[in-house]
Amino acid sequence: MASADADGAPLLSEEPLCPGSCSRELELREFRDRYVIRSLDGAAAFAVARSCGSIRPLCPEEAAAGTGSDCKVSRIYGVVGIIRLLAGSYVLVITSRKDAGSYQGSPVYHVNSMKFLCCNEAIKHLTPQERRDEAYFMSLLRIAETTCGLYYSYDRDLTLNLQRASKLTAGRIHKPLWKQADPRFVWNKNLLEELIEVKLDEFIIPLIQGSFQSAQFTLKDRPVRITLFSRRCNRRLGTRMWRRGANLEGATANFVETEQLVEYEGLTSSFIQVRGSIPLLWEQIVDLSYKPRLSIIEHEETPKVVQRHFHDLSQRYGETIVIDLTGKRGDEGDLSNAFAAEMDRIPGVRYFLMNTKGEILLEQSGVVRSNCIDCLDRTNVTQNFLARKSLDSQLQQMGALLSSESISLSDNINDIFKKLWVEHGDELSLEYAGSYALKGDLVRYGRQTLPGLIKDGMSALSRYYLNNFHDGVRQDALDLISGYYTVSQGSSSPFHNGGFESSSYLPVASAIIVGGITATTFTLSQVGRNAQHLISSIICAGLTVGVVALVKANGKQFCSRPRLCGLI
Repeated sequence: MASADADGAPLLSEEPLCPGSCSRELELREFRDRYVIRSLDGAAAFAVARSCGSIRPLCPEEAAAGTGSDCKVSRIYGVVGIIRLLAGSYVLVITSRKDAGSYQGSPVYHVNSMKFLCCNEAIKHLTPQERRDEAYFMSLLRIAETTCGLYYSYDRDLTLNLQRASKLTAGRIHKPLWKQADPRFVWNKNLLEELIEVKLDEFIIPLIQGSFQSAQFTLKDRPVRITLFSRRCNRRLGTRMWRRGANLEGATANFVETEQLVEYEGLTSSFIQVRGSIPLLWEQIVDLSYKPRLSIIEHEETPKVVQRHFHDLSQRYGETIVIDLTGKRGDEGDLSNAFAAEMDRIPGVRYFLMNTKGEILLEQSGVVRSNCIDCLDRTNVTQNFLARKSLDSQLQQMGALLSSESISLSDNINDIFKKLWVEHGDELSLEYAGSYALKGDLVRYGRQTLPGLIKDGMSALSRYYLNNFHDGVRQDALDLISGYYTVSQGSSSPFHNGGFESSSYLPVASAIIVGGITATTFTLSQVGRNAQHLISSIICAGLTVGVVALVKANGKQFCSRPRLCGLI
C-alpha cells in the first residue's frame, strides 16, 4: 500500500487494483490547453480541456506520452468531482491526505487539502454581471476547498454500516464503489455526475463527511478495537442557523448516523444511533441577538413531513425510539410540544453481532433517534451515555466481560472511550456550527470544570460570530457544491437585487459604535475640567445609542444571509 505521507509515497503502487477499487495514486499533468490525470496503479487516464472542461478518456499510449517543458507534474490522491459554472468547469482534486485508520480491514483516509482546477477560459466572453457572479461562485468554491471532516477509502464502501453491508449480495462488492454507495451519505454526489457519465469508474471516489475515530486497548490480555464512525446525510446539508428542521420530503438538517464498531477475538459488533433536527418546518433566523427566536412555519404539509421522515427511518433501521432533549419552556418548549403532538414513540432497540464467517448472530432491529435544538452538545452527551451502555453489553455478549463487569472498572479503557466521543463531538460540531462542541466536560469527566467552562465560552462566542457574519456565505457554498442550487447561463443573477447590502455597512456601524463609546468615556472623564465636555458626552452617547438602536432594529439585514436558496 502506498504511504499516506505525500512526500514519501512511491510513484507507483506495488499492489494492483482489485475489482471495484479506485486508483490510490494519481499523477496530474498540467498542460497549457488541458489537464491530464492518470492512474499510477492502473491503466486509466483522462484529459480535461482547460478552455471548456470537456472530458476525454485517454488510451494507454496517450496516457504514457511524454510531458515536455510546458507541463507541470504533481501527485494527487483522488478526483472529488467536477462542477460547471458560467465560464466553464472546475475539477476538484485531493492534494493531500492522512491515514485515519482502518474499517473492516480497509485503510481509511482523511482529506487534508483539496484544490479546484480551473477550466474557465470562457470568462472573457461573459457580461460584466456574469463576471461578478462567477467571481462570487469562485469564492464559494474556495470555501468548499476547506471543507472539514471528509473521509474515504479506495477499496471499501464507507457509506454503509456493517449490518446493511453484510446483507448485500456478494457480487455487489465487485461493482465500482460509487454503485455500492448509499447516495444519502456521499458528500460529493452532485460532483460525480460527469465522471459517471464518461464511465471513469476507477477515478470515482465517494467521500463521506462525518467523523472517524478508532482506538485499541487490551482487555484481560486480549486486544479490543473500537471504532466510532459517523456519516452525515447530504439531503439537507447546511450550517447551524440556515438549515433547521426538515424539508418537505422529510429530510432533516444535521442528520447523522453513528456506528460504534467493536472487534474482539474474531467477533465484530456494530451498534447504530442516529441524530437529526426536529422533523418539523421551523426556522431560527439570526438577527445579532445571542439566541434568535424560534419560529414554527405553519404549513399544510407538516403532518406528512413528519410521517415521511419516520417512515424512512423505519424502512432503514426498524422500530424507532425518539429522545427529545429540547427545553420545555419558551420557544424550545413550543417546538418540543409541537413535535410531541405529531408523532408516537415506538420502542424496540437491540444491537448487532457477527462472527468471523460473516454469520449474523444477533441483529439490531431498531434505532434510537436523539435530538436537541442543534443535535450537537446535549445530543452528544446522551449518545455517549447510550454508547457506553451498549459497549458494556457488546463486550459481555462477546465474552470479554462478565455480566457484572463494565469498562468503567478500568480507568485506561474509560479514558480511551471518553476521548473518542469528545473528538467525535468536536468534529461534528465543526462541520455544522463551525466551532468545537460544548459540554465536552460532561463526556470526559461527567461534570463541568473551570477550563471546560472557559472553552465552552470561547466556542459559544465563535458560534455567535460565525452564525451572524459568516454562515450565510458558507451556506451558499454548500448549496452550490451539493447541487441544491444549479448554475445556468441565461437565468437572472441571484445576487443582483438593485438595493444595498446592509451587511456591508456593519463595519461602518461597528466603528461608529466603538468610536462613540470611546469618545463618550473620554469626554466624561474631562467633565470636571470643562463643562463643555458634558455636552460633548451627551452628543456622543446619543449618537452611539442611536446607531445601536438602528443596528438592533435591523439585525437580520446586518447579518450574513444565504442568497442562492430558500430555507425549506
